[in-house]
Order: sequence, then structure tokens, then C-alpha cells
Amino acid sequence: MPRITLELPTHFHFTTEIPIRITDINYGGHLGNDLMLSILHEARMRLLLEHGWTELNIEGAGIIMSDSVIVYKSEAFYGESLRIQIAVKDFSKFGCDIYYLVRERESGREVARAKTGIAFFDYHERKLLPVPEKFASVFS
Repeated sequence: MPRITLELPTHFHFTTEIPIRITDINYGGHLGNDLMLSILHEARMRLLLEHGWTELNIEGAGIIMSDSVIVYKSEAFYGESLRIQIAVKDFSKFGCDIYYLVRERESGREVARAKTGIAFFDYHERKLLPVPEKFASVFS
């Protein structure tokens, strides 16, 4: 089976740093693959909060994840901090893709690259919503 490749954008909209906690470490002594998605979730929340939004209220719309891809590039260990750059791109009528470049802060070593697809969603009506204009304009 061929490996998945993920091309990243050249411009990122947001950067944050997240330390690796002891609870993020698996029996192999490194960051657990399942925990990377949680770390990306935290980074995405920080991006939204920077603009006064939450996952349940972006200009009146919530978001729901439609897909995710993570390509692991190297191990990460307890005591390291991850520098995560985020780009929001590839808009459609109901959603967009969020790209992540994850590097170890001190060395710059690439740890992972990822993409999560999001759709805008009305959690009360249980239906998709169009991308809010302000959200699209912030990242265009």
C-alpha cells in the first residue's frame, strides 16, 4: 500500500506551541499517535479563540469534522514542545480544510503534517450550514 502524502500550503494563518505532557506518552516512550489528533484539536481551538469563536459558535454556526489525515514524520517525547502552524484553505459551500505543520520547537524537526476537513453545522437542526462570510474573509 503506498504511503499517504500531504502537500501543505506555503502560507500559515496562525502559530501556537503546545507542550507534550506525560499523559501524551504511550508504551513506546513517545507521543501516542492517537494523542496527535487531540493536540491538533487544541491548536484548532486556540486559532478559533484568537478570533473570538468556539467550535459551537463561529458567527452563529458550529463546526463538525468531516475527515482527518495525519502523516507522522518523527517521534516526539515528553518534555518537548510542539510548534504548530495552521492554514485554513480549500473552501467549499459548507466547509473547508485546516492544514497543520507540527514541528518540535527547539530543533525544528518535523513531527507531523495533518489536515482536518470541517463542515459548518447547526447542532439544533442537525443540518449543514454555509460557510460564514466573516470566517471565509478572515482566511482568504
